[in-house]
Amino acid sequence: MIKRQLQNIIDKYFYQGKIIIIYGARQVGKTTLIKSLINGNDNDTLFLNCDDPPVVETLTNISLAEIKLIITDKKNIFIDEAQRIKNIGLTLKLIADNFPEKQIVVSGSSSFDLANEINEPLTGRKYELMLTPISVSEIINYHDYLFLKSSLKYRVIYGMYPDVVMNHKNAKKILLNLSTSYLYKDVFTWQGIRKPEVIQKLLKALALQIGSEVSYNEISNTLGISKDTVASYIQLLEQTFVIFRLSSFSRNIRTELKHKSKIYFWDTGVRNALLNNFLPLDDRPDKGVLWENFIIAERIKLNLNNDINANYYFWRTHQQQEIDFIEEVENTINAYEIKWNANKKVRIPKKFTENYPEISVNIIDSKNFFEYLI
Repeated sequence: MIKRQLQNIIDKYFYQGKIIIIYGARQVGKTTLIKSLINGNDNDTLFLNCDDPPVVETLTNISLAEIKLIITDKKNIFIDEAQRIKNIGLTLKLIADNFPEKQIVVSGSSSFDLANEINEPLTGRKYELMLTPISVSEIINYHDYLFLKSSLKYRVIYGMYPDVVMNHKNAKKILLNLSTSYLYKDVFTWQGIRKPEVIQKLLKALALQIGSEVSYNEISNTLGISKDTVASYIQLLEQTFVIFRLSSFSRNIRTELKHKSKIYFWDTGVRNALLNNFLPLDDRPDKGVLWENFIIAERIKLNLNNDINANYYFWRTHQQQEIDFIEEVENTINAYEIKWNANKKVRIPKKFTENYPEISVNIIDSKNFFEYLI
């Protein structure tokens, strides 16, 4: 089993009087992570699986007296897939306020329900963390650098979902199953979604546009739905951890793009499965943007796995000068140009270096990538 780096952060936060909430897409390993945290301490631990209807029924609008009967003398309470519990925030608040000596760990595969339920009741009472697909550094720790280097092209095509990483022979089937509905089942069951096939078409449209600014108007016209519906569905796909957005970086220079976004996938394997395109990397016309998506997702994973909060951007002018990725951590900003070909000379836009001399620009390619991902 690949040890998840997030476990080190969770261990650090134990018994600080806060509820630990672990967000993450379906199948990224949240339940496996929770069981690793339990790790033989079954006598001190209560594990509640909210995929089990009786558990859901019991925890919905539960009273303090019932909570006392359930948790008894258990020191640790783990609640898996907590987004299924109505008013889960109030339930967690009851436990936190009345049993401060106990450690509560909650997981959820969608943030749009869970976050709405917990934010107000648990103000000041929680730590929020995100579990992503497997990261480059986790693979290196599990195998070694040479293994990763030899399988790099394969990883860019098939991605980093745990089941995919551990089941090489069935990778395509696993990804096709994920991409058809399971990964965003929470979106399909949301009350506002009347036509799930529209979500599938939207995802395919987004998969074809990675690395480009996304036009909600263009997608609206293509799919025959309103611009507001496009925006709403994209937000839901973000909140179920299928995609993420980069905003445009601007300090009010007139020629810079403003109010634009790029959309990337948390996992390139899922992106390729949506298009049913698993051609080898060297045979693909989209190799450059696929590599760009892979590296950007890995940089964000690296920060999340080290409990680093950051803001992320791209930079582009109306004249099509661009920087692929900009990362802002506290008062430090770094920029990255991402190219597969290590032998191709990269030109940094003069306008960027003139206007932002304080920002260093790094080149990430297929030979030096590991320096920026571990």
